[in-house]
Amino acid sequence: MRRERLTVGIAQVDCVLGDLRANVDTHLEYIDRARAGGVALLLFPELSLTGYRLGADILRVALSRDDPLVLELARAAGDMTIVVGLVEEGPAAQYYNGALVLRDGQVVFEHRKLNLPTYGNLEEGKLFAQGSYVEVLRDDSPWTLSTLICADLWNPALVHLAMVNGATLLLAPINSAEQSSEFSDPSSWKLAVDFYATMYGMPVLMANRVGVERGARFWGGSRILDPFGRTVAEAGDEAALITATLDYDDVRRARFALPTVRDSNLNLVRREIDRLSQQVGIPEFVRR
Repeated sequence: MRRERLTVGIAQVDCVLGDLRANVDTHLEYIDRARAGGVALLLFPELSLTGYRLGADILRVALSRDDPLVLELARAAGDMTIVVGLVEEGPAAQYYNGALVLRDGQVVFEHRKLNLPTYGNLEEGKLFAQGSYVEVLRDDSPWTLSTLICADLWNPALVHLAMVNGATLLLAPINSAEQSSEFSDPSSWKLAVDFYATMYGMPVLMANRVGVERGARFWGGSRILDPFGRTVAEAGDEAALITATLDYDDVRRARFALPTVRDSNLNLVRREIDRLSQQVGIPEFVRR
């Protein structure tokens, strides 16, 4: 069924570090609350099933796509689309900071984090394998979903790739703690998501977590923005479910007024990348 109007929600939750069962139960509670409120799409924060500061516990809490806990949540989702964060164990014993999209008892989409920060007190590049693709989820509705995880959004090229791939709704699960970085605080995240929503005529759901974990306090502040960059729902610094109804006609109007996607000119971008690679010797890791 096509849903021109889409009721979306963000589950701003606290996570118990490394306790999969407790976190699954929290997810089930918020899924029930969201369903009662008529939510069709529910977003949880980054690593919502595990907590963030895992270190060597990654091996213990990693889940495959067909793990019974994942399938339990997929069945609980029913016809609602839910997005959960986890440590995903992929092929060849590779571990990813991932987001799974669940619906009707199945995993229907996944995103593996691409930008793995290793600055300040962050060590993701030492712990996780890097994702490889910027893809979108298309189904029978006009909404095309893109999921980018936390630091992915600090590389504007990744957001641009998602947009020219047809995304009309950006899901941004994050884990941002107070003073974790000069670039990861409430004002910086507000600037980033306001910009992306306005520039691309695209609603944005930014889901942060709350609680204290190994000395880090997560500030919450989850937000839902419309395609004109206006905040239509916002959480405080406590656990909460926030919801809003998005209208696809607003996306049409916003993109007609500011046609960023239409005017992207991918041929020019590709040509210039090739030219610069030859002239200045862009390193292989950048070209990847």
